Amino acid sequence: MPMNIQLKMKGVTLVELIVVIAITSIIAAVVAVFIRRPVEGYADAARRASLTDEADTAMRRMARDLRLALPNSVRVYGGGQFVEFIETSGGGRYRAEPDSGGGGDTLDFSAADTTFDVIGPVPALAAGNHIVVYNLFNTGTVSNAYHGGNRAVFTGLAAPTITVAPVVTLPFPEPSPAKRFHVVTGPVTYGCVGGQLLRYWGYAYSQEAPGGAVPPAGGSSAVLAGNVGECQFVYTAGALTERIGTVSIILQINSVSAGGGLERVRMFQQAQVSNAP
Repeated sequence: MPMNIQLKMKGVTLVELIVVIAITSIIAAVVAVFIRRPVEGYADAARRASLTDEADTAMRRMARDLRLALPNSVRVYGGGQFVEFIETSGGGRYRAEPDSGGGGDTLDFSAADTTFDVIGPVPALAAGNHIVVYNLFNTGTVSNAYHGGNRAVFTGLAAPTITVAPVVTLPFPEPSPAKRFHVVTGPVTYGCVGGQLLRYWGYAYSQEAPGGAVPPAGGSSAVLAGNVGECQFVYTAGALTERIGTVSIILQINSVSAGGGLERVRMFQQAQVSNAP
């Protein structure tokens, strides 16, 4: 075989291969420098958006529930780590006077009356619901639905008449000036425990709030947010004539970035609650 043909069939040398690898590495390093920041920025933005969405969803859920709180039932304890309230599912007005024909089942506050007519639409009622009339306080034994003196268990409905089971001699000690009653489903608590924001429900009523930063015993719970770095509830009842209370919520969620740094999303929201019993 001629020498020139042998030269044309010669392969790539080791030196040429090393040079190609070196040049490719240099180009890759240069390209990585230019695309690193945009990629890190995208990852950071996505992480912050996820944190914000988690915090915002939790805040909206709490605000929505608090707007359904029974008047004057909101109470904060545990140094502001927990907020408790009694959740309502509806309400209406009870008959306080007979109709024009002298009929109708009125709610008598001077005797152990367990039935009354509803004026207007009858609210949705279910087994386990309670009827509360004229709730004024969230502690003590007077006009406090947690205690139970103004709360009775719903037992039957033959529209427009509601039947309740008496829990005390007089189921409803004080009449409502607006002739209003509320249907409640039970107490609910939001609290921060172990770096998590949780919702508690289905537990028993307690006349007084727990003495320390402890969640209610029994019932069910669900996690609304994790990696909670700060959680604070502040309740302002407002003036007696205003009948509007405000729950201020501070929620901070932490996350560790790819570089090992700590990122925080801190949100503040206020929820107004009606305190007109």
